[in-house]
Amino acid sequence: MIIKELSIIFPIYNEENRLKINLYKIIKLFKFFKSIKLEIILVNDGSTDNTHKIINKYLDSFKKKYIKNKINYIYYKKNRGKGYALKKGLIHASKEWNLTCDVDFSVDPSELIKWMRFNYIKNKKCCYFGSRELKKSKIKYRYYRKFLGNVFNNIVQMLFNLGIKDTQCGFKLYHKSYAKKIFSKLNEHGYIHDVEIAILLKKNSIRIIELPIKWVHKDQSQLNVFYDSLIMLIQLLLLRLRY
Repeated sequence: MIIKELSIIFPIYNEENRLKINLYKIIKLFKFFKSIKLEIILVNDGSTDNTHKIINKYLDSFKKKYIKNKINYIYYKKNRGKGYALKKGLIHASKEWNLTCDVDFSVDPSELIKWMRFNYIKNKKCCYFGSRELKKSKIKYRYYRKFLGNVFNNIVQMLFNLGIKDTQCGFKLYHKSYAKKIFSKLNEHGYIHDVEIAILLKKNSIRIIELPIKWVHKDQSQLNVFYDSLIMLIQLLLLRLRY
């Protein structure tokens, strides 16, 4: 299936150190996806550093240069969590397909072209998750993150039986026919929002298909691996009580 319309949603929080470079990467996507009607949605999740100033500084020049292309910038002052940022961005998405992508480019949006080239996207009624756990995926990350990721995935499967190897990769493709409905029901705004999304998709009989990606660990992550892992475990247990 060839995608003709695409909204790419980037949640952003305290990214001043690498934002300038990555904003130019984002702008280059208009040339890379030149055969696709592309919309970029930047969601600033209440950053407390200079992220808002940097985006405003570059946005005017980008809009003048790419006036025919659409760049939406959403900003609110209170930090609400990545899940909330994605929900906010997706609600404003106007294209047929919606791609969520981390702004650190741990997965380059160009991976979507590979998915189309290999004819992985065949059904509008399905949701497509990038997965770091597939044999065809090319992954570069530190051993302790791999270990903790495996532990987390095993706990998720034990609690929810989702049949998914990797819920946490931020690279996900949704069709507009169900996307807004699913995200409107999302209550988890923190790190385990991905798990609730998978649960909601399953409850609404939307099949999740995991696809291979090229993923590279990026430094300067907002995640405190050990502290946040404990918080995530507690949140998973509470989520299990809800579902």
